[in-house]
Amino acid sequence: MQLADPVEMGTSSNSGTPATAAADVSKLQPLLSLRGMSKRFGSLQALSDVSVEIATGEIHCLLGENGAGKSTLCNLIFGVYKPDDGSMQFGGQDYRPAGPAAALTQGIAMVHQHFSLVPDLSVVDNLLLGQARGILKRAECAQRVRQLSEHYGLALDPFARIRDLSVGERQRVEIVKCLMREPRLLVLDEPTAVLLPAEIEGLLTVCQRVAAQGCGVVLVTHKLAEIKKVAHRVTVLRGGRVVATSNKPANEIDLLVRAMIQRDLAGLDASASAMFGELAEEADAGSAATTEKIDDEIVQINGLTVRDAEGVARLDNFTLIVNRGEIVGIAGVEGNGQSELAAVLSGMLTASDGRFFVASKNMTNRSPQEITATGVGVVPEDRHAVACVTGMSLAENLFLNRLDDFRHWGLLDRTALRDKARALMQEFDVRAAGPDIAFSSLSGGNQQKAVLGRELTTQGLVFLLAAQPTRGLDVGAVEAVYGQIRKACERGVGVLLISSELDELISIADRIVVLYRGRIMGHCVAHASERERIGAMMAGHVE
Repeated sequence: MQLADPVEMGTSSNSGTPATAAADVSKLQPLLSLRGMSKRFGSLQALSDVSVEIATGEIHCLLGENGAGKSTLCNLIFGVYKPDDGSMQFGGQDYRPAGPAAALTQGIAMVHQHFSLVPDLSVVDNLLLGQARGILKRAECAQRVRQLSEHYGLALDPFARIRDLSVGERQRVEIVKCLMREPRLLVLDEPTAVLLPAEIEGLLTVCQRVAAQGCGVVLVTHKLAEIKKVAHRVTVLRGGRVVATSNKPANEIDLLVRAMIQRDLAGLDASASAMFGELAEEADAGSAATTEKIDDEIVQINGLTVRDAEGVARLDNFTLIVNRGEIVGIAGVEGNGQSELAAVLSGMLTASDGRFFVASKNMTNRSPQEITATGVGVVPEDRHAVACVTGMSLAENLFLNRLDDFRHWGLLDRTALRDKARALMQEFDVRAAGPDIAFSSLSGGNQQKAVLGRELTTQGLVFLLAAQPTRGLDVGAVEAVYGQIRKACERGVGVLLISSELDELISIADRIVVLYRGRIMGHCVAHASERERIGAMMAGHVE
């Protein structure tokens, strides 16, 4: 399958097509037409001659590896970028927005991959930004939020401050902000990457309801289970070009994967396939981690407790040992103490009680710098907030924790920094025009791989804390991330893996610990046969 020769997989048959909108997408009225769209950033050709058509009442999914051009295409539609070549029509009229405000005015709303919220303001105040003049009608806005939240199952406290919300809750704010505008076209750039399974189901239902009302929906996703459930059509991007389209994607999943990464789904390892819900129930418990485990503890956690300002225990008497060369998975519905656990172990939050040791050294309430110096690598849940400086270059972010190694007489040796950065980019498959490119210009997946590469090359690494390390990544990137984590385990590194993707935990971890309301509900070996039991513990039930 050639990059320059896109393949149309499905025809007019609607077998396997979701029934929420018109049965035959080809008969729906065109809403947005893109013709020959191209966009270059310096030496990087992000998009080349891309043509896509979105119909009224359809859910059109964009599929592709990280860096394939999906977000760039969405940003062209929303007016964030201007195309170098090509044309757009919206509602039968020429469409060339001067910016996002113009796109919003014409009825296009977008949920970005990265949040655009003001942390110190409340949910209501964020929703009113740019939309209200004179006296702010907060009560009226709050009532509208409650109505939308109840209708779509996106629970929100209108007066909560953004900084106090979890990542999943912040994503809900972004979605509600778009829905309040009642758009004609809704563009969702990987909206499910930070949502829980139940929230994902709710969002997909939102997409179906919006499409059924005649609105077009563009959905960027890496999860084929979502495509099976809601997509009417799929366009596959690779290297900035359209390489395949499908009018019956539910029946052509293997072909879509092959078009995306030039490999069959069957050729992927279990952890990568798991993100699509393809994990076989009879999967071997030891298939994901074949390294012989060394019974030699590297991390000891004794009774860690975190209480909030009201005295409520968010993490309650957490006790655990992680051995060398072992992957311990932490499962649980988001908001049950995982974030607090990761924050304490990384030095970002003070423990109210309890202690933890790394390589027999008491690291309780030590600074992040001291914890890193002990040989701890941290891949945090929110990479933008605490894992990188987006205004700095890729090279600087790759060595953010050891830039002093490149200083001579107080000056940064940028030649040496670039050389080392290029080697790290190659090792961890970080795709960018070069090491000097701004970190903010990388796709989400490449940013995540860069953070992982930096943390896995921490000097004297003995323990890796990875929170949601594959969130928002495509199937190829998931495989690469877990491949690197396994290599670290083979070197004797202990890993604590926090993930909302239960199938991924089952496929890669050695054992799984379940958190519920800050307490350990139970633990078990990581095996597909334990899925039902783990799910029950996640809901607060014990045998």
